[in-house]
Amino acid sequence: MIGLRDAKRIVFKVGTSTLTYENGKTNLRRMSKLACVLADLANSGKEVVLVSSGAISVGVGKIGLSAPLKDTPSRQAAACVGQCELMFLYDKFFSEYGRTIGQLLITRYDVENAEHRKNLINAFDKMLGYGIIPILNENDSVAVEELAFGDAESSLAVPAVFGDNDNLSAIVAKLVNADALVILSDIDGLFSANPHEDETAQIIPVVEKIDDSHFALAGGAGSARGTGGMFTKLQAAQTATDAGIDTVIMNGGNPEEIYKLFDMRHVGTWFKKQ
Repeated sequence: MIGLRDAKRIVFKVGTSTLTYENGKTNLRRMSKLACVLADLANSGKEVVLVSSGAISVGVGKIGLSAPLKDTPSRQAAACVGQCELMFLYDKFFSEYGRTIGQLLITRYDVENAEHRKNLINAFDKMLGYGIIPILNENDSVAVEELAFGDAESSLAVPAVFGDNDNLSAIVAKLVNADALVILSDIDGLFSANPHEDETAQIIPVVEKIDDSHFALAGGAGSARGTGGMFTKLQAAQTATDAGIDTVIMNGGNPEEIYKLFDMRHVGTWFKKQ
């Protein structure tokens, strides 16, 4: 596998299942390690952008509610509480490693509206120029269609929302002219078959070009705490690679594995830019 050693600007996406335990409580050790690795990459001269899920799940855990929440207002409330908690923790952990963060909550309208998009790009460029690590999430308190449908694939047709943070991360990667997109999840990459059902399933190390055969391998949604599965990750990889952005899907359980991407060692599935 050709690593991402020469990639300068990199968008990382981390999923809910990577950031939290099954009970919805935050996995503090993993979050701290992630901050350490990303801060270290920034110290090495990389420009790092983080798209982070987890607001609703963390909010559910902090409020003490029973998951899953079935009504949209409750999910909105959980997202508001959880986003505060997430950013508090990110600020704490990144500060410990000498890095300043900034928050951006966006909707599809912010990307599709020319003036908003220009403002977003300006904000990104200035933050990265100052050495700030931007942390993004979809604004779940106002872009509620995803919360109402609760299904990443069906909600992609709703114009007001991105539908999930996998697709959001690809759009952000295009927006900031990233060199690479790294999607961190609870899966090791794209497999030749469902590894939970077929013990002969093998990880596919490199995908030259995404086609229907890869989507056929994707299956359905992921964990109970997230909105996406491999399907939305492939959508994101297709969007990014079509825009000339190398994309990797890898397991985020051990954030230090990220270093392998920049040491020319294999990890996850690498989708070649087109």
